[in-house]
Amino acid sequence: MTDPSTSLGLAHFLGQSDAVGKTLLVVLLAMSVASWVLIATKGLMQFLRKRRSAQFLHFFWNARSLDEVQAEIATHGVHEPFAHLSAHAMHAKAHHARHAGQGAAKLAEAGSEQEFLTRTIKKVLDEETMQLESGLTLLATIGATAPFVGLFGTVWGVYHALVAIGMSGAGTLDKVAGPVGEALIMTGLGLAVAIPAVMAYNWLTRANRVLTAQLDAFAFELMSFLTYGETLAAGAPRGDAPAVRPLAPAARPAAA
Repeated sequence: MTDPSTSLGLAHFLGQSDAVGKTLLVVLLAMSVASWVLIATKGLMQFLRKRRSAQFLHFFWNARSLDEVQAEIATHGVHEPFAHLSAHAMHAKAHHARHAGQGAAKLAEAGSEQEFLTRTIKKVLDEETMQLESGLTLLATIGATAPFVGLFGTVWGVYHALVAIGMSGAGTLDKVAGPVGEALIMTGLGLAVAIPAVMAYNWLTRANRVLTAQLDAFAFELMSFLTYGETLAAGAPRGDAPAVRPLAPAARPAAA
């Protein structure tokens, strides 16, 4: 007959668990699957977004005018935040120019051109921020609760193991250590679920913060180009920093 002490492990623990213990294990497995799906999806999106943003910014700062940028967006579409922001801002400027003499048809179009552009850019920035942060709440929740779910499974397993040992009357160390050690598996599983979720959450939060700061800086430059009628200078820009010059003296607002 096989010695019970040689058959201890996860399979034996699951075989001895009741509905509560098995439910907790299923919950941990579901948390793990959800977190890894989010990590893979958000990680891939972050990689593609970073590469496409770098390509668009390189084209933007080397373009001769905003008309060239608009033609590029119309040809290849919008696939990252900077092109999305540029497309909406340029469309807002053109829309306001077409309806400048007719008055605002709705509250969203009220105000001066600069106010209309500011609202449009702010709306796009909010949309991009919400998209970047989608899914992070679930990762944070998994990272915070998975250890406690595992700990609850351990407490529940230890409780039933001690009850069974008490009923059998065998209170020796070899009879206690096995069932209690098996119950600790749930704590280990909880930590195994939580650690990747916490690490991914911290990484994605920092990456989103960096991208949001870059978007804010780009929005300021874009607002300047659209408001004051400036275009890129003839010389090549230094890195990602624009060198600007006025389109024409008349493009500036006349002095009072």
